[in-house]
Amino acid sequence: MAIFKKFSGESDLRLAMIGAQLGNRVLQIGHADPNLIARLATKVGLSGQAAALVSEEAAAAAVNRAAEAQGVLVDVKVAPLRTPPFAQGWFDIVVIPELIGHMRPHERVGALQGARHVLRVGGRCLVIEAAPRGGLGVLFSARSLDPHYRTAGGAETALQADGFKPVRTLAERNGLLFTEGVNPDAVE
Repeated sequence: MAIFKKFSGESDLRLAMIGAQLGNRVLQIGHADPNLIARLATKVGLSGQAAALVSEEAAAAAVNRAAEAQGVLVDVKVAPLRTPPFAQGWFDIVVIPELIGHMRPHERVGALQGARHVLRVGGRCLVIEAAPRGGLGVLFSARSLDPHYRTAGGAETALQADGFKPVRTLAERNGLLFTEGVNPDAVE
């Protein structure tokens, strides 16, 4: 069916844009898509690490079920998103799917600062979110984004404000927007 093909392609697009390789250490912040971190765990293999940071036990259970279904190991931690219980500079890639646009400004700042803390120098933080809709789609959309978030510049501005350099929009495709920020060499 066309619906299943679109969903599969959308997930493949996410994996391709993240670009995880064998041996990478990847962290997903939030539980919007528990299957994404499970699929990333298949990419990084046993020589890498896949971890998820969630704020609720129910979300941790969903991530564990997805990992079990894929037959992979995912290190799931339940903690506030602003204070990840991982070593500083441990991860190569931090993925934040469908999360920061729905947060209040102070929560968003905390989550991005936490992501930067656990990201190695030169590591990438990738924000995946729904692309803004135009026309009549705006009226019928049930998305509950922080109104200030989009008008202030969205993920690009949020990443830049929290010290990521350079920051760029990688792509807008299939209703998804991919924004990447790199953890710079020195903390300013």
